[in-house]
Amino acid sequence: MSEQRDYAHGHHASVLASHAARTASNSCAYFLDRLQPGMRILDIGCGPGSISLDLARIVGSAGEVVGIDFSSDAISHARDALAAADDAAELNVTFATGDVYSLGENRELIGNGFDVVHAHQVLQHVPDPVEALRTMGALCSPQGIIAVRDADYSAMTWFPASEELEDWRTTYIRTAREAGGDPDAGRKLKSWALGAGLDIVGSMSSTWTYSTEKATSWWGSSQAERVRKSQFADKARALGLSNEDIEEIAQGWAQWGQAREAWFCMMHGELLATPQR
Repeated sequence: MSEQRDYAHGHHASVLASHAARTASNSCAYFLDRLQPGMRILDIGCGPGSISLDLARIVGSAGEVVGIDFSSDAISHARDALAAADDAAELNVTFATGDVYSLGENRELIGNGFDVVHAHQVLQHVPDPVEALRTMGALCSPQGIIAVRDADYSAMTWFPASEELEDWRTTYIRTAREAGGDPDAGRKLKSWALGAGLDIVGSMSSTWTYSTEKATSWWGSSQAERVRKSQFADKARALGLSNEDIEEIAQGWAQWGQAREAWFCMMHGELLATPQR
């Protein structure tokens, strides 16, 4: 089995720019207190590398972070971000094209395993998340831990009400499921981990909440651009939406983002687990 190649979001520049806003503090708070200098971390589905670089800063030069992504475009952006970092010389981080399953064949890279095997917003896109978690467990060091976080699209909520945003969610959920993923992965992480035979350390949730005028304006405009220019538009047309339908969704996002009362909350499921020992 391989990681899901039909990535529902695609890797348009608008998508990568949105993903580059993810940091260790806003996306990994649920396990940061477990990190120590010198640890080895595998960051699966690292995208443009913003989280990987933050994790490398935490584990220091004595540690190591390996970021992998099946998209060569994403890896190119990650390497550019590393090269542009002021502290690049102090970061022990490597970016490579590949997936978690092919990595399992590279024993030299794996060594004695990773102290943390991390995947952010990945399991919702793979065809068999239980097998993915089982494989992640096999990549852990003897005392290693698995850390995963995924959104739950059906649990997203916003104000003011918007027919266009509802159309966006309905359309995205359909395209994600047709691509073999599960857009409501957040609520299922614990179940999947149990199915993979892992020991649950913690099952939590947290949110991204956009409520300031700056945040809602950015979120609305960035989503509008993704609707127009990313793979979302192609997949929406394949479902029968017209160009006019797609433009209405994009305009709905932009208009929502300019409303002074705009508020958006995205719920994420979070899981910490270990292989059975």
